[in-house]
Amino acid sequence: MKRLQHTALAIGLFLLLLAACKTKTDGHNTLTAQEQKDGWILLFDGKTTNGWHLYNKGNTPSAWVVDSGALVCRRNTGRDNFEHGDFVTDRDFENFELHFDWKISQAGNSGVFVNVVELPGVNTAWSTGPEYQLLENSNPDFVKPEKRAGCLFGFGAPLHDAPVKPYTDWNQSVIKQQNGKVAFYLNGILTASRDFKAADWPAAISQTGFKHFPEYGKYTRGKIGLQDWAKGIAFRNIKIKEL
Repeated sequence: MKRLQHTALAIGLFLLLLAACKTKTDGHNTLTAQEQKDGWILLFDGKTTNGWHLYNKGNTPSAWVVDSGALVCRRNTGRDNFEHGDFVTDRDFENFELHFDWKISQAGNSGVFVNVVELPGVNTAWSTGPEYQLLENSNPDFVKPEKRAGCLFGFGAPLHDAPVKPYTDWNQSVIKQQNGKVAFYLNGILTASRDFKAADWPAAISQTGFKHFPEYGKYTRGKIGLQDWAKGIAFRNIKIKEL
């Protein structure tokens, strides 16, 4: 009997150790000691939606949930008892480097916004914040270069071709902004660059559909936003360092 008890105890300890090792080594939604020393902070802890809320709706129950260590926008069933909408950080950021992984459904279309400002009467994050486009290549919008993944949505094709991974795999993206100058990277490749303080920025806006949104692109400080996609979008490893 004692031998059986010792065997069971040993197996239990082994399983606990195995689980701990897996948690420790999977590396997702965590910071290394060096990253912490360098000033990085997690915007998503892999367990909760703390630090985020629906745009202009506060902590309303929403489609955004944590699933298997990812921040996921649940699919719209038409019978939901929660609200869909863009998900934004509680904090504002101005000069920063943002890293995030993303995976989208087949033919998916979503985005990440910068410099989002919540204003009365404004219903969506993209009405104020420029967008890093997220697109799966089978989406019909792929034929429009200014709407491909990694571009500054609506302002031209990606600067360099950055292949998007299959919709079952994770992509890695980086957004850097300092003194209004922004750069986008997709899977390690520079895909967009723009100066939001440049004299020609308002003129560029006037050549797009964003000209109908008077608050669009006016700010160089604001929240980070994730765009609602009714057919499923997921994020992980969202971390930021203020510059």
